[in-house]
Amino acid sequence: MSGPSKRWVIYPPAPAAFFAAVPEHPVLLQVLYNRGLRDGDSIRAYLASEDAVQENPYRMVDMVPAVQRLVRAIERGERICVYGDFDADGVTATALLATALEAAGARVRAYIPDRMDEGYGLHLEALERLARDTDLLVTVDCGIRSVEEVAAAARMGMDVIVTDHHSVGRELPPALAVVNPRRADDPTGFERLAGVGVAYRVAQGVLRAVAHERWSPLGRDRAAELEQELLDLVAVGTVADLMPLQHENRSLVRRGLQVLRQGRRVGLYAVMEHAGIVPATVDAATVSYRIAPRINAAGRLLHAGLAYDLLRATDYQIAFELATRLEALNQERQRLTAAAETLVEEQVLAGQDAFPPLLFAAHPEFQPGIVGLVAGKLTERYYRPVVVVEQGQELSRGSARSIVEFDIISALDAVEHLFVRHGGHARAAGFTVETRRLPELQEALVHLAAHVLADHPELAPTLHIDVEVDLALVDWALHSQLARMEPTGQDNPPALLLARGCRIRTVRAVGNGQHLKLVVDRGPGAGVLDAIAFRQGAWAEILAPGDRVDLVFYLEVNRWQGRQTLQLNVQDLRPADG
Repeated sequence: MSGPSKRWVIYPPAPAAFFAAVPEHPVLLQVLYNRGLRDGDSIRAYLASEDAVQENPYRMVDMVPAVQRLVRAIERGERICVYGDFDADGVTATALLATALEAAGARVRAYIPDRMDEGYGLHLEALERLARDTDLLVTVDCGIRSVEEVAAAARMGMDVIVTDHHSVGRELPPALAVVNPRRADDPTGFERLAGVGVAYRVAQGVLRAVAHERWSPLGRDRAAELEQELLDLVAVGTVADLMPLQHENRSLVRRGLQVLRQGRRVGLYAVMEHAGIVPATVDAATVSYRIAPRINAAGRLLHAGLAYDLLRATDYQIAFELATRLEALNQERQRLTAAAETLVEEQVLAGQDAFPPLLFAAHPEFQPGIVGLVAGKLTERYYRPVVVVEQGQELSRGSARSIVEFDIISALDAVEHLFVRHGGHARAAGFTVETRRLPELQEALVHLAAHVLADHPELAPTLHIDVEVDLALVDWALHSQLARMEPTGQDNPPALLLARGCRIRTVRAVGNGQHLKLVVDRGPGAGVLDAIAFRQGAWAEILAPGDRVDLVFYLEVNRWQGRQTLQLNVQDLRPADG
């Protein structure tokens, strides 16, 4: 069963007065107008990506007491532990803060929980072990809802600083300081920093404070240099965690990509070598689709400590060996994900004539590190909420991904009595449930989805097309203009273009028949353009040279064997005759 057809919605053209008032390329202007930028000042600020990197980190609520306690711990030689998380955001945040503290002279180590045995967040058993040789515990990318655990850590004799970016619960944990931009009393005005972004602000605060101390191993110049060097980790973690590439994040990621392109961090350089990435060409999409999955592979299938060691490595040979292991884990992750996708489709869709309102699958063979990936891929493919559960003997762990029309965390909240624990947000959530209650949970969620989605009988993904263009005008000059929007990604998508009546020169299926490769005419005397349509290989049996098609696409650069060519990354297509 294939996914539903996509709806095409084209933005209305901007007013003529808007084009007349701002001296920029008309296609770029239309796209920016669609993004809500309606005057010259906002457009100039956006295109300049005004730098937020040098903002005052001490403006964040509780930053001053956090930095004061960390500086005192460094001066006294106290033992500091950075307690992180196993995804790419958590691992980069842990590596970043540990690197900064060590450079400032701290006695520091890191602890990242095991995804399979411990799961997300603070755990009492781990805290009991850490308390034996830890004076100050600093969380990154976790801890904001760990009220009881933070109180227990204090009773064990540890001071605790919580740094996190997840939503705040009914009460703050009783830590010495709680640094979280989502706090209602935080004055900075931007609550969507990644966990690594919050860790970076803490690192900035510590580095700037320590640089003024007489005993400091860092001078002001070296502290400032280190602030810049750490930005590659900020870029990787922010993009990997699907944080919005707007405002402060966009500035941080833009600067971080510049650092990443220099290839100075040997661990990330080794990852790029294995992935065949030329460092100078790295953009946000490269991080999202090629670097972040490799960093995540460690925590998904083994232990995130492998990725942490890679990011902290200073010896290239060690980094290369760690990257080799990550590459193997990532390939295994791809195999397991594909197998699980097939198994879910067989369980849920086989023999059905219509899509169920919610796809729910549980199986003992599903690994906890990939259930979220599988749910996400199937949600994208079928445009339905999807729940995938690793079925255990007594307890089962599940991951849910959803669509705009169905708030999955509200659905889980409605049946919270069934869970041991659960959490998340409108589009993604996770839970632990007693295995005996899985049938009850499935029935309840399918019923809820059927009720909510009954108001959307033609449920299908929507492509919001920025502007229709003449393919003859799609050239390097247009690409250069649209590239000024970088870094693009979550909540700052690249320009989505439509070209009608494109004449096919050649057509073939690639990638074992999964994908579609086209060569299309740009127009009389204008040459041709390559086009790739992922997961649309079935069109190769329908289309033929000479046919005309309407294409919805992103304009990108294809780099292959030292050559660079423009390429259409086709999101959808239709025969030109409708």
